[in-house]
Amino acid sequence: MRAVTMDAPQAADAARTTAPVTAQPPAEAPAPTPFFVMSKTRALAYVLSSTLLALLQGLNMNFASVNLYQLQGSLHVTVNEAIWLTAAYMAPYASMSLALVRIRNHFGLRRFAEISIAVFVLASLLNLAVNDLNSGIVVRFISGMAAAPLSSLAFFYMLEPFPRERKFAYGLPLALANTSISAPLAQLVSPHLINFGGWQGLYTFELAMALMAFPIIYLLPLTPLPHAKVIEKLDFLSYPLLGIGFGCIAVTLAVGRLYWWFEAPWIGILLAVACAALTAHVLIELQREKPLVDVRWLLTRDNIHLGLVLLVFRVIASEQSSVAVNFFTNLGLTNDLMPRLYVIMIVSGLTGAWSCCFFLKKNWIAGSHVFALVLMALGAFMDSHATSLTRPEQMYLSQALVAAGAAMFLPTAMAKGFGTALVKGPQYVLTFLVIFLFTQSIGGLIGSAVFGTFMQIRQRVHLQALLENFVLTDPIVAARVQTYATAYGRVVTDKLAAHSQGISAVYQTISRESYVLAYNDTFFLISVVAVAALIALIGHLSFNLAKKHITDAVRRPAVAQ
Repeated sequence: MRAVTMDAPQAADAARTTAPVTAQPPAEAPAPTPFFVMSKTRALAYVLSSTLLALLQGLNMNFASVNLYQLQGSLHVTVNEAIWLTAAYMAPYASMSLALVRIRNHFGLRRFAEISIAVFVLASLLNLAVNDLNSGIVVRFISGMAAAPLSSLAFFYMLEPFPRERKFAYGLPLALANTSISAPLAQLVSPHLINFGGWQGLYTFELAMALMAFPIIYLLPLTPLPHAKVIEKLDFLSYPLLGIGFGCIAVTLAVGRLYWWFEAPWIGILLAVACAALTAHVLIELQREKPLVDVRWLLTRDNIHLGLVLLVFRVIASEQSSVAVNFFTNLGLTNDLMPRLYVIMIVSGLTGAWSCCFFLKKNWIAGSHVFALVLMALGAFMDSHATSLTRPEQMYLSQALVAAGAAMFLPTAMAKGFGTALVKGPQYVLTFLVIFLFTQSIGGLIGSAVFGTFMQIRQRVHLQALLENFVLTDPIVAARVQTYATAYGRVVTDKLAAHSQGISAVYQTISRESYVLAYNDTFFLISVVAVAALIALIGHLSFNLAKKHITDAVRRPAVAQ
């Protein structure tokens, strides 16, 4: 038998084939990112602390504004005078956060937090000393300055327990959700506190919350952030000009509708001062090497687009806080008669925030914007069919849609803009905050002023149209007047006086119906604005998609060659 021989390569192959194969240990999969960077108990403490700080700031801002009618007796003022409490608060609040960012970067986050909460506690104590309009305006101005840091602290406390990968997807929506529910929460708890002690009842509750928040800053410290001496001498000139400009605009928007825009000369003076102050601020910032606000970057196309998007959203979102609640107030319903409506607003806002976490996790920012605008447009359109017999129960669904849409839109828009600013550098974060704070604080006042003015104009138009048919020779009108006169005749012996009361009652009914029609027009206008924004957004997304396809089609032949 002939022996079989193999050359070296064949032998090697055979050896590899017959030799036992040693299994290689599988590569270890990367450890999943933990949901929190600390224990669940400590993380929950930070989340609850953020919620407390955010609600404390929100209640401080809304307690006076949502109870203007109820506080008239406590402060012995009219509605036109009480609105100055809101104006005094918003004047410093509209711009104070910008200065605080600079201060925080200069002195460090820990010291900033400790001083901020101490100042707020002192401001809460001052609220208990208010006994008339003058003292109320002074204290509300101080409160506006003291409350501004709480928004930043609530934001940082919510982001603290999350890892870097989840800060925007989970921390940001939850932080903004706490802010969005503060207005309905203030309306929910206010009746009980006012019954307890009027103005003092409201702000005793606020002081208790402030004292609860005070030890949190020391027991749950935030992670220190890098800080450096960034405050310059020119900031002491530049920021006051910015504060004066924003403050004058805030005051004008808060009170202009009640004093009417063209009848009070001081409104024009305030706007002129605002224009002069902001112009001087821009001229100073353009010449600085390290500006407080980078005006050139602020006026880029992307930032202008972002600002318009945030502004339009904030104006639409004011449907709930400024129009829907005022509609029921005009019908004679006070906050204590609408608790379920406010609970639905709160629950819907939180639900929208949680759904926003899903959109951010999947990076479906455009999809969340489309869905949010659809919800708000549908909710406002449903409200536009109200009558004088409409009660909160008929608006549960529509207001839930508006609240959910508002909670979904803002976090995704802010995450995109804030992320862009962080990539460019810390100095651009302050400029982004100018856009965000202006659109949210001033934008809310713009929405209230625009829709309130539109409602008043439409009310006069409807009232005039209805009064054209208010003729006593009309049998229907005469019968209605006689019905009311008969009712008053049971308590008024003078027939002529009873007839006059009957005419007055019919006129009041006509006036009420004119307000209902005007609010319906306002709701419909809001839905039209939301639909227009939706169409513009879809058009913008379609244009970008078409541009991408064209670019890819041009690149493919070039790569093939």
